[in-house]
Amino acid sequence: MNQPVTRGLAPGAEPDERTRDRVMTAVLEQGPVSAAQLGAVLGLTPAAVRRHLDTLTREGLIEVKLVSNAKSGAGRPARRYVVSRRGQTEIGEDYLQIAAQALNEISELRGEAGVVDFAQRRFARMEAKYQPLVDAAGMDVAARSKALAAALNADRFVATSNSLNSGSAMAAEQLCQGHCPIQELASSFPQFCDAETEVFSRLIGVDVRRLSTMASGGHVCTTHVPTGRAVVRKLAVIPAGMKSPVDSISKHQQERP
Repeated sequence: MNQPVTRGLAPGAEPDERTRDRVMTAVLEQGPVSAAQLGAVLGLTPAAVRRHLDTLTREGLIEVKLVSNAKSGAGRPARRYVVSRRGQTEIGEDYLQIAAQALNEISELRGEAGVVDFAQRRFARMEAKYQPLVDAAGMDVAARSKALAAALNADRFVATSNSLNSGSAMAAEQLCQGHCPIQELASSFPQFCDAETEVFSRLIGVDVRRLSTMASGGHVCTTHVPTGRAVVRKLAVIPAGMKSPVDSISKHQQERP
C-alpha cells in the first residue's frame, strides 16, 4: 500500500486528520469501495469510517456513486466511494499532468495519428485480457455484452449490462461504466474513448455506439449494444503465429440488420 496522502498536514496534526488521510488513501487505492470495506481494510469502526467519509464528502475530496446489484439487479443501489476530481488535485498526484504533457509532445511530433496509435496500443492489453472471457459466453450478443461487463466490473470499472426492449427488433444491451481511471486525461484526449469503443465493438462482435462518457461530462460511460437482429459471426480457428482471433471480428465482418 502507498504511504497515506498528507495534503499538506503539519507534523503536529491531530490524530483525526491523520486517520482521515488514511481513509482518503484507501479510497484512492480501493475505490469504488464501500464504507464496510474501508473499515475492514483500516481497522476502524463503522461509526469512525462514516464520520471521516462524511467530512471528506463535504470537503469535495470524495464522492458517492450508486452502484446497482450487477448479479440480480434487485434492491436499492449500493453506495460506493471514489476520489473526486478535486480530490485528485488535492492529494498532489501529478501523473495525469505528466501523461498529458507526454501526449501533447506525441501530438506535436506525430499529429493526431500519434495519439490514436498510443490509445489503441493501451487498450490492446484490455482487449487481449477480455477476449477469452467474452468468447466463453458464446455467440449470443447479449451474453457477450454481459460477459464484458463482468470483466470490466472485476477491474473496478463499476460496470453493468442491462437489457432493453427484449424480444423486439429494437432490443439492446446498455453497457455502463461508473468509474474511469483516465477520466481527466480523456477529457483532453477523446481518442482514448474512441479506442475503447472500438475495442468493445470487436470484443462483442457487433457495431456499438457510445452514448455518453464521463470525460465529456456524463454521469457514467454508456455504450449501446444492439441485439435485436444482430448476429456475431463464428470466429475461425487461427493457426499459431497468425493474427489473433481478436482481429477476426470487426464491424466490416458482422451481419447487420
